[in-house]
Amino acid sequence: MRRFIFSSLLLLAASFSHAEEIGAVDTVFKFIGPDHKIVVEAYDDPGVSGVTCYISRAKTGGIKGAFGVAEDKSEASIACQQVGPIAIAKPLKAQEEIFSERTSLVFKRLRIVRMVDVKRHSLVYLTYSDRVIEGSPQNSVAVVSVDHATPIPMK
Repeated sequence: MRRFIFSSLLLLAASFSHAEEIGAVDTVFKFIGPDHKIVVEAYDDPGVSGVTCYISRAKTGGIKGAFGVAEDKSEASIACQQVGPIAIAKPLKAQEEIFSERTSLVFKRLRIVRMVDVKRHSLVYLTYSDRVIEGSPQNSVAVVSVDHATPIPMK
């Protein structure tokens, strides 16, 4: 049992390794444990250098939040931006999940999917939350236009 708990905690810690927290604002004061807040995190696209996506999402505080067992809300917002020269090292899939992060101990995940709009020479980023049994229709989308001089290699 201890090995399972330790493995689960390592997996949970690893799932947060791609996010860089930019900042947070408190939304609800909690007497015990951290406050409820909205956090803003940056995710660099692993397949496209020069593109960063910023996600804002609710983070539950209180006692459950302090111990990492709270279930965060499904709402999230995404804004993606070209932050440097765009370079695509390997061919991209037409649609690919590029990030997945747990937002509850077991059942819920926040996901970012990159889609390639070949006709408009753009990268479309979708964020949404899902659950093991039932997902959420809450979602947000952002688009990064790629200079026509930069080829978008496809798989």
